[in-house]
Amino acid sequence: MADHQLFQDTIAAISTAVSESGIGIIRISGPDAIAAADLVYRSPGGRRRLHDAASHTIHYGFVHDAAGEIIDEVLVSVMRAPRTYTAEDTVEISCHGGILAMRKVLDAVLRCDQREEASCRIHVRAAEPGEFTKRAFLNGRIDLSRAEAVMDLIQAKNEFALKNSVSQVRGMLFQRITELRRQILYQIAHIEASLDDPENLDFAPGLEEFRKELEGWQQSLSHLIRTAEDGRLAAEGIRTVIVGKPNAGKSSLLNLLLGEDRAIVTEIAGTTRDLLTETIHMQGITLLVTDTAGIRESRDIVEQIGVARAKKSIDEADLLLWIVDSSVPLDENDRRVAALLQRHPSVILLNKTDLEEITTKDHVCALLREENIQSDARMIPFSARKGSGYEELTKVLKDMFFHGKLSFNDEVVVTNTRHKLLLEEALASLKTVGESLEQGMSEDFFSIDLMAAYQALGSIIGEEVGEDVVNEIFSKFCMGK
Repeated sequence: MADHQLFQDTIAAISTAVSESGIGIIRISGPDAIAAADLVYRSPGGRRRLHDAASHTIHYGFVHDAAGEIIDEVLVSVMRAPRTYTAEDTVEISCHGGILAMRKVLDAVLRCDQREEASCRIHVRAAEPGEFTKRAFLNGRIDLSRAEAVMDLIQAKNEFALKNSVSQVRGMLFQRITELRRQILYQIAHIEASLDDPENLDFAPGLEEFRKELEGWQQSLSHLIRTAEDGRLAAEGIRTVIVGKPNAGKSSLLNLLLGEDRAIVTEIAGTTRDLLTETIHMQGITLLVTDTAGIRESRDIVEQIGVARAKKSIDEADLLLWIVDSSVPLDENDRRVAALLQRHPSVILLNKTDLEEITTKDHVCALLREENIQSDARMIPFSARKGSGYEELTKVLKDMFFHGKLSFNDEVVVTNTRHKLLLEEALASLKTVGESLEQGMSEDFFSIDLMAAYQALGSIIGEEVGEDVVNEIFSKFCMGK
């Protein structure tokens, strides 16, 4: 799969955010990394060369342009292969974080071959997105699941996502998949050997033991697949839609969750016309919250569009937060909203408890019974204006989606959609083996489907994956990583 010409290139990129900051890092990797850095670096006395530096050392000095003018004061880290991120010679230049300073240092590196003292063979090109991590994978330093976890680590939105990404970067999923593949391959070899030499090797006496092992593999894969939904919700966020009739307090709830006045709140019903989505963190839970137009019949064409968009977002939601105005009686608009609860996990917030209570839990339960709506939605007395009920809402969400906890300890949790699909493919192949076993079919049928499962699992860690898939994965990475 590896194109060895790739490894003869030396690449460079800015590896920190291109913005005004205290420090910026330019990373160089490849066979000419140190030689290229030597062409732009000068020690204070002008005598020290990075070529002579020991690995994993840091050197103070300056970066010069082709005319000999100082661009910036820097610290240069020299790291020699294979003990580097890419398993290649790597140099990281830490300069001041101004946008112009970083770009001028990178430009000096990319143009180092134009200097009089440069060897004709030294050339540095700009790195492609994710190319440093791609080289780490192609050079065998990390497997594909760990490479993908690097990007998940960068994009982590909450503590769980961060911890899970670190776990996968450390190779927890790799270890689980590798062990499963080892066990499957052993049985494939056993079957193939018995088929080649049936007189001396008979697979039949071990069928019962094989059946138990097969069931264990299926259980293990099923468990990993089950973690995928919790993993997505915890890592990406719970797609939450706030619903209710106009003026029930939907926008007030969004502002409370955000801790700022993001949505317009007035006494006029129907203020919200369009969708407003925000990412909110609640004690380790990430919510992708959408405030919607109030659900009601309206002749206003703009409001009608808003209601239609609200219903579309509801169809895609993981959770509905139904805001009931407890200061007024339930009406026909509440009935329209209640009908939406039939298809979604929901929480009912009896809002405006700071006012005189007109609608109670019993009234809402009676409405659900009258409309024949089957829902196990939890009801919480709430005041978006005062903030009361917030702690109970957080606890209810944890109970609903994470069984009361967000700590997965050292458990492997699948958060990558590609991994989930491949696990499902492997499980389907193992189930086919089980069916063949029940039907008393020949062992050669077992071998075919076992190999399919083995290859699907191999695609997760990069053992059985094409170059086009690798390129697609790393194209989604940020520049400099």
